[in-house]
Amino acid sequence: MAEHLASPAQRRVAVRPTPAGLRAIRSGDPWLFDGSISAADPADLPPGATAVLFDGKRVAGVGLWDPNSPIRVKVLGGNGQLQVGPALWEQRLAAALHRRFELDRDPQTTAWRWVHGENDGLPGLVVDRYGEVVVLKIYSDIWFVHLDDIVSVIASMVDPSCIVFRSARRVTSPSGGPRDGDTIFGELPSGALTYLEKGLVFGVDVVAGNKTGAFLDQRDNRWLIRSHSDGARVLDVFTATGGFAVSAAAGGAKSVHMVDISQPALNVAVENMRRNRQIPEVRRCEVTSQCGDAFVVLDDLIDQRRTFDLVIIDPPSFAQNERSVPGALAAYRRLARAGLRLTEPGGLFVQASCSSRVDVEQLAEVLRQASREVRRNFREVRRTAHAIDHPVGFTRGAYLKALYAAVATSD
Repeated sequence: MAEHLASPAQRRVAVRPTPAGLRAIRSGDPWLFDGSISAADPADLPPGATAVLFDGKRVAGVGLWDPNSPIRVKVLGGNGQLQVGPALWEQRLAAALHRRFELDRDPQTTAWRWVHGENDGLPGLVVDRYGEVVVLKIYSDIWFVHLDDIVSVIASMVDPSCIVFRSARRVTSPSGGPRDGDTIFGELPSGALTYLEKGLVFGVDVVAGNKTGAFLDQRDNRWLIRSHSDGARVLDVFTATGGFAVSAAAGGAKSVHMVDISQPALNVAVENMRRNRQIPEVRRCEVTSQCGDAFVVLDDLIDQRRTFDLVIIDPPSFAQNERSVPGALAAYRRLARAGLRLTEPGGLFVQASCSSRVDVEQLAEVLRQASREVRRNFREVRRTAHAIDHPVGFTRGAYLKALYAAVATSD
């Protein structure tokens, strides 16, 4: 990386939050929005500079200054003695690794999230492990000036074969800085990269794949699906790279029908199924796939009078902001109506959501409304949330939820 990125910004910006901003900080909120700042001096410092938050008399918190974002300060803590730098990064990374001790020692699961952003005390930073390959993804410009230090700490702690850099679309790499997909430490192994999840083999594209290459947050739900699939005809909607589909097949599903709008994603899902054909249950499973818009495909399956013993609907986030929440609820409701109609009486319907602005009670109400509209009664049998490697450290950090509904009757 360029030399001018190697040392963190040493200058500090003094920030005075509004009373509401102070309350948020004291409650543990890691986000201080621009509208919650009364004054900042100097305000023209670059991203990643240390922001010292004052309540008028004393230090109320310390964070990283982000002039390019409405979340103007990513708060690292409310302790006035907090020192921004390598020692802090090492402490936070070590604490996050300790929380995942069981995953780190599990030979049957080699991919998991090491750092979950704000929820692990490192706002805007994600670190995922795929065996000896580490993927570091940033969601804010604040991390560029600290990147060399973060990489050095990671390398010293786990001795990875390589570290791949990923960045969100809204992040702007400075001149000479790494670009999305660059290898910033070591050398990326040649050939296809794979990992284990509960003993199943999956391929991953850490350079250009979604997120850091795979959707790791649904691991526990995929394990549950595996335990509910014996002899079942399974419909997996928004299958992406086939995590639920492969798990269902490994659990003894009679058949699995995968639906996704992306043919390349379906190709990966089919390949992942092939990677697990050493498992007898996977070899016996009849696997089909269908490329198309999920809403259209679901309507077509209903028109064909198809039903399934297990229906899984795990869409992408529909609520990117507060204004989009009503539309998101309408979309979940439409999916729930279709899912209930396609689930054989006595079967299981699983509806998931990764929209942080839609909570589990709203999702449950959507399911109840859909049930009344299509006259398909159900009994809620389980709710699930975050896995151990996706902890929730503040209210808005909770995004993942899934409802398991046993469908009782068709009318």
